[in-house]
Amino acid sequence: MSDKTNVLPNNLEAEQALLASMLIDNDVLSEVVDKLSDRDFYQESHQLIMGAILKIFNQRRPTDLVTLTDCLEKEGNLAKVGGIDYITDLMQKAPSAANYRYYFDIVKRDSTNRELIRAARNIIENSMNSTDGTQSVQYAEKLVYDIAKKGDTSSMDDIRESTVVGDVIERFSTIASNKDALRGIPTGFPFLNKITNGFQRSDLIVIAARPGSGKTSLAMNIVEAAAYSGNVCAVFSLEMPKIQIVQRLLCASAKVSMSNALSGKLTPNDWKALVKTSEELKQLSIIIDDSSRVTPAEILSKCRRIKAKNGGRLDLVMIDYIQLMSSGSRQEENRTREIAHITGDLKIMAKELDVPVIALSQLRRMVGEPQLSDLRESGAIEQDADMVIFINRPDMTATPEEIEKNKIIRGMADLIVAKHRNGELGRTQLRFKGEYTKFVTPDPAELKQIAAQQGKQYKEEGAGKEKKDVRSDEELPFGEDGDMPDDGMVFSDNEYNGE
Repeated sequence: MSDKTNVLPNNLEAEQALLASMLIDNDVLSEVVDKLSDRDFYQESHQLIMGAILKIFNQRRPTDLVTLTDCLEKEGNLAKVGGIDYITDLMQKAPSAANYRYYFDIVKRDSTNRELIRAARNIIENSMNSTDGTQSVQYAEKLVYDIAKKGDTSSMDDIRESTVVGDVIERFSTIASNKDALRGIPTGFPFLNKITNGFQRSDLIVIAARPGSGKTSLAMNIVEAAAYSGNVCAVFSLEMPKIQIVQRLLCASAKVSMSNALSGKLTPNDWKALVKTSEELKQLSIIIDDSSRVTPAEILSKCRRIKAKNGGRLDLVMIDYIQLMSSGSRQEENRTREIAHITGDLKIMAKELDVPVIALSQLRRMVGEPQLSDLRESGAIEQDADMVIFINRPDMTATPEEIEKNKIIRGMADLIVAKHRNGELGRTQLRFKGEYTKFVTPDPAELKQIAAQQGKQYKEEGAGKEKKDVRSDEELPFGEDGDMPDDGMVFSDNEYNGE
């Protein structure tokens, strides 16, 4: 008898009992066939038998002693498994087919442990020969994660038998009675909160704008709001060092001019606000990584470690920005195809981590309002994103005459939801306060004043669907239906409170 320490985990009796249960009762086979492969069995004879069972099942034939022996004989494997005598004896090995779940759990447990042992050997071998520690960690994580994913099998529901329809109705009922019950990650902007009910898990959200339009500021404003609401946020900044990210975050949250801070012109009140806000920020769960030219695989690896360090929690990921990322492929390929690989990987990452992923993107040089076709370097960004949000800053290209005559208001930005896979589209106006890199939602009084300056009509709340935007004859920016938000959310930054 061989030394047990040299034998991989296995249970001969459980394998025999599970195979017997499938042969005795084809209903058992239907229950477990999509969760098993021949590699889940340790004994070579059992691997051959399971392979034959799967082949017969896929041919839509009944699986029994006759069909199994016939299939094994045609493949030349009947003698290898011990002949018809072994199969006949095998069918007597199950004490009861009703206990098949216990046999199945034992077989799958040992199969997983064997896979882990093999992966550990490969990790050791790779580590002994590797010259790159980071790649070694990624290799190890991938092997272990792939094993974990094998056990994460999804089930198929027949809606005639399952509770899924009732669950959906209950979900709608819960939302109807309490709009905040299933709210996602708060964005800090009432307009976005209203049409998205907060950023939802597994969504890839692309924020796109021309260079210098404030896409990093907007994304960090959202991260700030999410963190103040108690969420764990990860920021991957490929463009800015972490010290610049933190100084933006600190000045925006404290509402202190960053220009004054960098030029040594802070007032005593400014210092008081900064000190108070710095103590608050130290309590927030914001993890910042400023590695340059990272790949989606590297970000995924780091996010797994963040979840592990935070008790399995990670609520929001922000990446700044897509065009600075690398796919990690060693093969030469054009940049458009590489961007397509990157955005596809980011969408998969959002699903695997089950978090909303905000990815920033540049726009091509264009005239007028941005369109989905303006997303730089790849149409795959539009295809893979669940939501695309544009920032349009007319004041950046306005002439001095347009500014002077109030045709375009300096600091006003259009926030446009151009794609929303799971909800409505819409637009609103924000004011960009460049002195502390923060977007805020202007209140209706300010919008009314702007409309008056431009000689345009602005109707107060309650005027119904005839309400007009301050720009032209478009619908009011707070939603496609023209209605003001009625959920009690504020419209200015005077009462922030993480909302």
